[in-house]
Amino acid sequence: QEPLVESGGGVVQAGGSLRLSCTVPRAAFEAYCLGWFREPAGKGREEVASIYPAGHGQWYADSVKDRFTIYKDSSKNFLYLQMNSVKPEDAGMYFCAGGPWLGYCEFRAMGQGTQVTVST
Repeated sequence: QEPLVESGGGVVQAGGSLRLSCTVPRAAFEAYCLGWFREPAGKGREEVASIYPAGHGQWYADSVKDRFTIYKDSSKNFLYLQMNSVKPEDAGMYFCAGGPWLGYCEFRAMGQGTQVTVST
C-alpha cells in the first residue's frame, strides 16, 4: 500500500499562515475519508479536520474552525490543510490520515507527520 506522505511543515509566526500537503494513493483519494490529526508536544493526538467521501461533508475541531480549511486537489492526488491565523497552541506534529467511510470515518492509515512550530 502506498503511504501517506506529509509536507509543508515549518516555523510560522503567530497570526501567520501555513499550508500542509499530503500525497494520497489514487485508489483512496475519492473513496476514503481523509483527515488531519495533530499531536502537540507532551499531549495526545487529536483530530483536526476531516473530509468525507461522496459529498458527506467536512468536519473541523472547534479549536480550528474558521481558521483552518481542509481540501483536496484531485488532479494531483493531494490533500491540503490551509492554516490561517495560526496560534501558539496550533504547534505540534501534524499527520495525514485515511480510512473507509462506515457512516463515520475509520482512519486506518497515517503518515509519518510534519512538524509545525509557531513563533511568538
